[in-house]
Amino acid sequence: MSAEAGADAVGFIFAPVSRRLVSPQVAREAGLSVGVTVARVGVFLNQGLDEVLRTAEAARVSAVQLHGELSSLYVEQVAAYYPVLRVLSPAELAGADVWRAHPGVTLMLDAPQPGGGVPLDWDALRAVFPVGAWLAGGLGPQNVAAAITALRPAAVDGVSRLESSPGVKDAEAVREFVRQARAG
Repeated sequence: MSAEAGADAVGFIFAPVSRRLVSPQVAREAGLSVGVTVARVGVFLNQGLDEVLRTAEAARVSAVQLHGELSSLYVEQVAAYYPVLRVLSPAELAGADVWRAHPGVTLMLDAPQPGGGVPLDWDALRAVFPVGAWLAGGLGPQNVAAAITALRPAAVDGVSRLESSPGVKDAEAVREFVRQARAG
């Protein structure tokens, strides 16, 4: 549905604590169905390096999104195999300089509680939002264009505000999100 709506990427959540958790097999089947032009991103939270690499391979993702307290060595090791979206909260942004120069790692700014549907304070972030970073955090059809206008992210990521219930996407919300993101 997201690919048909025009999304450039789809995400598959492998964090065991998430109510949106999918198996690598489900992600692989869904990922293969979207075609080669749509990125397939595996989303992980504080999971072991071996688990991330095995799951990403089994699911056939094209990139890995890493949340949590992770060492730079850990992130670099994942980046040796996959492009990495390193997710940070605004409070963690000051220590993110190490990733600005790493060719395999792109920063993504998200809310302190990812998936909670609470938008970030875009005005407060204008001066510090990294060029080339992705933006997440409470984005939906109603606010994604404004967020893009405010911060000029390289890409945006929407989750909870695109659901009719936890883990169930609302087709119209997804289509409108993509329309608004492209308009922004």
